[in-house]
Amino acid sequence: MRRGDRRVHGGALGKAALEEQPGPPPPHPNGGAPGAERDGSGHRRSTESEVYDDGTNTFFWRAHTLTVLFILTCALGYVTLLEETPQDTAYNTKRGIVASILVFLCFGVTQAKDGPFSRPHPAYWRFWLCVSVVYELFLIFILFQTVQDGRQFMKYIDPHLGVPLPERDYGGNCLIYDPGNESDPFHNIWDKLDGFVPAHFFGWYLKTLMIRDWWMCMIISVMFEFLEYSLEHQLPNFSECWWDHWIMDVILCNGLGIYCGMKTLSWLSLKTYKWQGLWNIPTYKGKMKRIVFQFTPYSWVKFEWKPASSLRRWLAVCGIIFVFLLAELNTFYLKFVLWMPPEHYLVLLRLVFFVNVGGVAMREIYDFMDDPKFHKKLGQQAWLVAAITATEFLIVVKYDPYTLTLSLPFYITQCWILGIILVLTWTAWRFFIRDITLRYKEIRRQKQEHRHEKDKCLSNGDRHSAPLDEPNGNRPRERKL
Repeated sequence: MRRGDRRVHGGALGKAALEEQPGPPPPHPNGGAPGAERDGSGHRRSTESEVYDDGTNTFFWRAHTLTVLFILTCALGYVTLLEETPQDTAYNTKRGIVASILVFLCFGVTQAKDGPFSRPHPAYWRFWLCVSVVYELFLIFILFQTVQDGRQFMKYIDPHLGVPLPERDYGGNCLIYDPGNESDPFHNIWDKLDGFVPAHFFGWYLKTLMIRDWWMCMIISVMFEFLEYSLEHQLPNFSECWWDHWIMDVILCNGLGIYCGMKTLSWLSLKTYKWQGLWNIPTYKGKMKRIVFQFTPYSWVKFEWKPASSLRRWLAVCGIIFVFLLAELNTFYLKFVLWMPPEHYLVLLRLVFFVNVGGVAMREIYDFMDDPKFHKKLGQQAWLVAAITATEFLIVVKYDPYTLTLSLPFYITQCWILGIILVLTWTAWRFFIRDITLRYKEIRRQKQEHRHEKDKCLSNGDRHSAPLDEPNGNRPRERKL
């Protein structure tokens, strides 16, 4: 479905209109443009912003399927007819694989189904959907190789890979002020201020924009630090100083990123979503502002996860947190088992990939949870992200089972067992014991009210029957006789 297909007279549909719908929604009851997202009943949900769109459909929004097909055919014809094929098997294999991926991306960008996002352009999100498919196929290929072949295969991507590299140990001397170093007693702090500090901040800023909930972000942030504590005997770079864990990571980098993300979410929720065609704006300042706003959301949905409202939502939120933490751990374990240095460009590309697909996946998961009658199946991007996370973990399990099976220290095991027991106890109390108790109290209250009303009716009936018996004189006494 393309942008021209979802336009209606006097307005445009919102992000949810990018999903396939049986028909156009009814006009807004308040007379506004039907640009806001709607649920399965045709009404806009209370957590969604209202959108006004003049319905301009320009060249920028058209599908261009024939144009892309013509350019692709010309490029393939040039390679076939005018370019001489080199006599290098390895080079031809690489070029053939890259060409196959590019043809698939061209098909997906023009023909794949749109997702929930439409800015800056639906084709942008279709591109990342196709990249997700390519990445998942690559992971499946690596999974089916032997450990040695899989590591050596990375040399085809970068000749510098395939060599075991030592991990950097972030622990060691944890003194904030080191009196033994007279030239720079704060050298431990400066050593930790590397390129990963701004990466932590921007990473959590973007994660907050994906999750859109302060509590969930803080839980994931703190839980990951506990995971680093628990797994530092497996990966050396999990060994960090206490102030690196809780001050630099949780409070400064992660906390500041979450704070800035929540401020951005507040601005996006209050922003007016009124769109005009670029050529319908008279001033140059307005045109420039419209170009900049093209990179902001078309409309906005406030996420209300409500994990304690039902057992289904509680399990879903726990599953989201689990997959989030597993994807974070995969970043470190994949580097370890595939022998990739932390600063390698493939590590950065993977993070960029998850930044682009994570937001779409979270939106599709929220729609599936919030309105299962309308969104009857999990979204395509959310499905792929879950599959990619699971496949990455399976690669780690296959390539280095020894590291994963290193037993946890006894006190770490005790802490995790205690935490799991507390979570299970709260779950049983909140969704089973508490509900049974409340249901019992409600039934008991209803019975008491019913008994009180019955007694009241009987007393009222005796009071009304006495005057009726007076005109009959001695009829009750006659009955007794």
